[in-house]
Amino acid sequence: MSNPSDSGGTNSRQHERVPLTSRIRITHESFGSVVVKTRDISLGGVYLIVDDLTMPPPGTVIEGQIQDEMEDRPVVRMEVVRIEPNGVGLKFLA
Repeated sequence: MSNPSDSGGTNSRQHERVPLTSRIRITHESFGSVVVKTRDISLGGVYLIVDDLTMPPPGTVIEGQIQDEMEDRPVVRMEVVRIEPNGVGLKFLA
């Protein structure tokens, strides 16, 4: 299936992405704990706007937690799958 918004020209995603702007705290030993914003989300993962934050390489597992009015949101493990100049694609892990 072709998708011109993908840099490679093809879309191999298994899940439909939905636009979503939310704050999420991400944590990893390389950058500590920071709050960034989501761009979109799917059943398989999330894309985060990280601007100038240096992310660890693809394959690295980080943790994330949505930051909103509700308390005790679960901490989710995610794998870095794609790094772009201003953002990062993460896959949810079981």
